[in-house]
Amino acid sequence: MEDRFSAVVDVEGDVKQAFFGVFDGHGGAKAAEFAAGNLDKNILDEVARRDEEDIKDAVKHGYLNTDSQFLKEDVRGGSCCVTALIRKGNLVVSNTGDCRAVMSRGGVAEALTADHRPSREDEKNRIESTGGYVDLVHGTWRIQGSLAVSRGIGDSHLKQWVIAEPDTNVVRIKPDHELLILASDGLWDKVGNQEAVDIAHRLCIGVEKAEPLSACKKLVDLSVSRGSCDDISVMLIQLGRYV
Repeated sequence: MEDRFSAVVDVEGDVKQAFFGVFDGHGGAKAAEFAAGNLDKNILDEVARRDEEDIKDAVKHGYLNTDSQFLKEDVRGGSCCVTALIRKGNLVVSNTGDCRAVMSRGGVAEALTADHRPSREDEKNRIESTGGYVDLVHGTWRIQGSLAVSRGIGDSHLKQWVIAEPDTNVVRIKPDHELLILASDGLWDKVGNQEAVDIAHRLCIGVEKAEPLSACKKLVDLSVSRGSCDDISVMLIQLGRYV
């Protein structure tokens, strides 16, 4: 199991601020462990240095600083990441790699991230423009015939092409923003966005007692029942408490 997670609530003593993350390690768990233990602090340090409107830049540098620190450890492996910073009524979702964030908005699934894979035209062009190549290996597009994701923390041997810069999406939290699902690709390779929202919605919205843990377990079990042999991590955040 190379996945790790981070959940920090009551940031700076404020019940309306929190940080959540899912980290999918490859080539060992070291990069995922490092990201889970350091990314939140690095992002919050950068946020403290900037005006509120520079939140995307703060998150970007938090990711890049975490990557730089991990590379100095001289340890092999890497990690995909998806994170959610909740601050001052905003949901700030970022990702590198193929961990994904999906929100339930009135019961309708809305992906807040796009997977970074070598098969994406823009990612393929970026890699090839810097001297790398993307190849189809046993049905999967890979960088240098090796890695099946194009962004992440670590991966020192491919760092020229596997960048740590995240894509970030800032959303003002509204009353119809019900749930946020953060998960590694072990879930998303077998379970659709709307399907995941439907299962979580049934157990958490409009019921006498919400069961987010049961929803996470059901999603994991569904992916396994469909043949997933990958590590699977699922985190569910109830957004209503942050409106």
